[in-house]
Amino acid sequence: MTPQEATAPRTGSTRTAEAVARRAAGHSLEGPFYTDPDFYDLDLAAVFARQWIFVAVDAELPEPGDRTTVDIGPYALLLVRDDQGDLRAFHNVCRHRGARLLDGDGGTTGNLVCGYHKWTYRTDGSLLHAPSQPDDFDRGRYGLKPVHVRSVGGLVFVCLAAQPPADFPEVAARIEPYLLPHGLRRAKVAARTDLVEEGNWKLVMENNRECYHCDGHPELLRTFFPTYGYTEENLPARLRPAHERRLRAEAEVHATYERLGLPYELIEELDDRVTGFRIQRAALDLAGESFTPDGRAACRRLLGDLPTPRLGHLALHLQPNSWFHVLGDHAITFSVLPLAPDRTLLRTTWLVHPQAEEGVDYDPGTLMSVWTATNAQDARLVARAQRGVAGPAYEPGPYAPSEYQVEAFCSWYIARLRSELHREEPHP
Repeated sequence: MTPQEATAPRTGSTRTAEAVARRAAGHSLEGPFYTDPDFYDLDLAAVFARQWIFVAVDAELPEPGDRTTVDIGPYALLLVRDDQGDLRAFHNVCRHRGARLLDGDGGTTGNLVCGYHKWTYRTDGSLLHAPSQPDDFDRGRYGLKPVHVRSVGGLVFVCLAAQPPADFPEVAARIEPYLLPHGLRRAKVAARTDLVEEGNWKLVMENNRECYHCDGHPELLRTFFPTYGYTEENLPARLRPAHERRLRAEAEVHATYERLGLPYELIEELDDRVTGFRIQRAALDLAGESFTPDGRAACRRLLGDLPTPRLGHLALHLQPNSWFHVLGDHAITFSVLPLAPDRTLLRTTWLVHPQAEEGVDYDPGTLMSVWTATNAQDARLVARAQRGVAGPAYEPGPYAPSEYQVEAFCSWYIARLRSELHREEPHP
């Protein structure tokens, strides 16, 4: 059975189409983009039902029978490692009368059994048993509906569309060499948090794409250089000392990358392709090893076969819903999933070496402290922005030069909406 097209309704009123058409480059989006249910429905159809969406890590499903669930807007999905060890994704909907097949975030199962009428499916999605059906019942017609799924260097993506974006294999081939030295496929989940932010999903993504507001992140700025997004031409005088430290740290860490054969060059194609992305290895401040108060490693066992923790961080950003920080000692993944026009789930996962022992090799509090604080601070900023864009006095304002990645995100997003609104064939 081939993956089936997500059955999102055709959306986009004249009002939404006009707002998309008049979007002013270099300025924030108009208020309805963040508040209007019509735009929320359009976002689900044009973005989340058509793009590759980051939803999990391989470490959540290390063995055959391991499974987890995730919701993308109205779409309930389940991921499972089949009996041959391959990753599978299905709509989490029983083919009998539509009951939710599995609940909960994770677990292990031999077969997938519906808790309503006990229809039972193999881990490859085929229907194994349907109680009390007639003799001529054809089980082959009622397997679970599959969804495209792919692991890239230990990061798991799904795509609800019948035809996923054609450029994703190229993007995967370009970012995997950056990820593979860290051995994320063999890592283990040390912690995971779910934070519901009181704002539109785009505000969550936009907030992450700039450091204009980074003065509000004192824990993060112990090691993360506040010069992110700035150039020599637009660097404020107050950031000059940090800039000079960054140049010295980069010279040292680039020499390490060269010696170890680690790719580190910036690749930035955020808004000129369907699968927009940005990837780069960059230095950290202080000890330069990890996101901790002194910059030293939070886990004694290093990821993969890396010989030193002083590697700065590998930063990866993928449109539309994810960003990642991969370090010598651990990795952090961030997945943004829409819940409502003004509510968004931010799922953060910390990965460590598979043999790292909690309380021996790492302390969860130390491991999680910087990004737990930063996420909470960002959530307050996103809620504040949501309240503002919902008011009658709001009108789009101009981006600063250091916010160029916010502009790139909005430009990429508007292109997806335009493509959906001008799609010739009807959306099933």
